[in-house]
Amino acid sequence: MASLRDVVKSVATILPEVPKPKQKPGLSEKFIWTGLALALYMTMAITPLYDFTSSNNQFSFLEIIFASNEGTLMTLGIGPIVTAGLILQLLQGSDLLKLDLGDPEDRAIFGSSTKILTFIVIAVEAAAYIIGGALGTLGQAQSIVIFFQLFCASIIVLLLDEMIQKGWGIGSGISLFILGGVAQTFMWYTFSPEVVALTSSSTGPTAFLGFIPALIQAAAANNLSSIVVRPDEYPDLITFVLSIAVILFIIYIEGMRVEVPITSVKFKGFQGVYPIKLLYVSNIPVILVSALTANVSFIARLIYDRDSGAPWLHYIIAGYDTNNNPTGGLVYYLTAPDGLAQTAADPVRAVIYVAFLTTFAVIFARVWVEIGGLSSRAVAKNLMNADVQVPGFRRSGLSLEQVLNRYIPPITIIGGLIIGLVASISDLFGVFGTGIGLLLMVDIILQYYQMLVKEQLEEFSPRLAGVLGQT
Repeated sequence: MASLRDVVKSVATILPEVPKPKQKPGLSEKFIWTGLALALYMTMAITPLYDFTSSNNQFSFLEIIFASNEGTLMTLGIGPIVTAGLILQLLQGSDLLKLDLGDPEDRAIFGSSTKILTFIVIAVEAAAYIIGGALGTLGQAQSIVIFFQLFCASIIVLLLDEMIQKGWGIGSGISLFILGGVAQTFMWYTFSPEVVALTSSSTGPTAFLGFIPALIQAAAANNLSSIVVRPDEYPDLITFVLSIAVILFIIYIEGMRVEVPITSVKFKGFQGVYPIKLLYVSNIPVILVSALTANVSFIARLIYDRDSGAPWLHYIIAGYDTNNNPTGGLVYYLTAPDGLAQTAADPVRAVIYVAFLTTFAVIFARVWVEIGGLSSRAVAKNLMNADVQVPGFRRSGLSLEQVLNRYIPPITIIGGLIIGLVASISDLFGVFGTGIGLLLMVDIILQYYQMLVKEQLEEFSPRLAGVLGQT
């Protein structure tokens, strides 16, 4: 009987694959491939599904995180890739897979397993969206066509991500598409020339949607007070200033870290530091909380659609208005109010939302550290394998673990608390691109900056880039 490894290897051979470049592309060529991948993604994000005219738009709060756009080919976005990756990472971190990722063969098995699971998740999510009614009522023929559209589009996204990660582009496709989606939203709210009505009357006053055009329009009319707060949560001075302030704050805390001094056992005289960032687990906790909220919302919507007349449903699970916005139940309190007006109208909902997101961000931060190979024990093992030690302490895994336990557990809790508060409070104020979106955007931009610096160094001095990459 064939082992699971053999099955994975056999299945992987029939899946589409992007070949590695025969020689390393230059930085300019990488820019071209990265730009083409982003352009293709953006094109699919505005291409509507077959004969699709309306959408419930139940999961608009997830569009930023999963780089999706409901009602288009990017309805699923990067959701299946992220979901499959997280599942395999959880299995590996809990030692259920028994793979040594330091071994090239086991690493290839892990990559193939992730790819196979991604295909399965794509099919399951596409079917769930259609059968569950997330895309509204569809005919049989339309459902079949849309299923294949979603499946094929998601496969293209997977291959684009694989192309970039294999060296054709810079970074990863997942990060690139998230960055593109958040940046597009931020720029749209800032510079959009779309004209919108300020009142419900068709003959009432109008203004530009984007803050900068609206500001110029208000200044020309000598009516700057009108841009401070605008109706219907249109971008205004308060949300613009708060968005910039949140970005600057995230940049500031991204640079905060604790540096543990280390020395090399092999190379006498070598001294360095092991940095432990304040945001030790990055944005993973808020992504996991958002995924949890999405699952709860999806199940609640299915129950509501089947039994919307039950009075208990509205108060316990969820109720929805004609625009598919939650109006009561669990889902109402687990999703963010839409800007300052809704926050002021229902402060209890705002407090519960902040408490929920922050608490679960801390919980998921702790869990991810343990199962994601970031615990004190795992880091101590890696440092021992790298033949380094902390000066003044005996060279042993237990001693290193005790030193790291002074920093990693408390920093994990503080970091989870900070990103939970930043994401939730920013949402209450209606910042451009949502609080979670800004967290992701800043983090990805900083990652790309570091990668570009390394790419430039490799072109001029490969040896120096290799040294810096190890520090």
